[in-house]
Amino acid sequence: MTTSPHVVVIGAGTLGMWTATNLVEQGARVTVLDGQAIASGSSGRSVGVVGTQFTDPFELMLRGHAIPRFRELEKLGLRFNHIGYLRLARTQEQMALFEKSVAMQAEKGFRSRVYQAGELKQLVPHMDPDGLAGGIFGPDDGFIDPHEMCMLLAERLRERRAVIRQFCKVTDVERRSGGGYRLTTSEAAIDCDIVVNAAGAWAAQLAAMFGQTLHVRPERHEAVTILLDKPLDYTMPMVMDLVNGEGSGLNFRHEKPQELIAEVHKVASLEPEDPETYNDQCEEESKIHLAELILERVPHLPGARLGRGWAGLYPVTADHRPFVGPIDLSEPTLVTAAGAGGYGIQLSPVIGQVAADWALHGAPVSAPGAEALLPTPARNIPV
Repeated sequence: MTTSPHVVVIGAGTLGMWTATNLVEQGARVTVLDGQAIASGSSGRSVGVVGTQFTDPFELMLRGHAIPRFRELEKLGLRFNHIGYLRLARTQEQMALFEKSVAMQAEKGFRSRVYQAGELKQLVPHMDPDGLAGGIFGPDDGFIDPHEMCMLLAERLRERRAVIRQFCKVTDVERRSGGGYRLTTSEAAIDCDIVVNAAGAWAAQLAAMFGQTLHVRPERHEAVTILLDKPLDYTMPMVMDLVNGEGSGLNFRHEKPQELIAEVHKVASLEPEDPETYNDQCEEESKIHLAELILERVPHLPGARLGRGWAGLYPVTADHRPFVGPIDLSEPTLVTAAGAGGYGIQLSPVIGQVAADWALHGAPVSAPGAEALLPTPARNIPV
């Protein structure tokens, strides 16, 4: 296009806001729409972990693009709590993968170290290492507040004359005869050249409005706070008991001096949730399950008891990797950025980068290899 295209990004969560940011940085005119408020969906219910402790070269490639953007925002005021990230191993095979991960991370400038089972108490004195082979720890990882990040991105977008319309729901879509789209919303009609579907748990519904099929399932996950009688004399890092799908899925971390947050990355129910009507409170059965896993891994926490709980939705794909790019390559102006599951927050900068590339250049030119995220027919299958 010879003139700056007008791109509408539908969804004001982390994926949508990072997509909009990358678009305006490349000169596009951008409007962000959300049927609710900024970060009111899955983003606002996330525990906000950002980490690099992975064994897959592709996952580390993606984080090699994402982490520098977090560091940029941190310099602009985003609170990044660098408490560290410990991923646990149960087998020697997993420990061997961790050793390789240390080398791969070092190539990208990330610090990490492998700990044997007997050394884990150096990081988490309350840890019971029974059944563990060890772990990999990244001291620079930690957590952010996703809502705070989205609001900071919104402020920067408005400074660059992007338009953000909250409580503005898309009710109908029309392909214009000369190219582009007309979107009917709860406020007014909007004409644009390109649309990015970053609607999170609503992404499949939005795709259907365009006559496309998108297999992204809203998956229910629950978190709960663990309250302590007195502050720990150390900061509990993020702890994850999951390696390539193996492990309990339990993860927990420091939140406040006398409070931890815990959730299970695995899911018990395979039934999709309706994002309009799902119960956003943590169910009693889930609280009990979390409590049992916590007591097994970190017993003897001082006066540990369950606090408030809540539920959020992971938008997931069949292969548990996000969809980024056009569903139909013959319609390159309709781009999808969805399905990042439990890693949406930490991948949001690179997902936004790749989505902007597809929208403006027709390929992920700034992230070679990211074409693997394209929602091809082989990947876009029922979950």
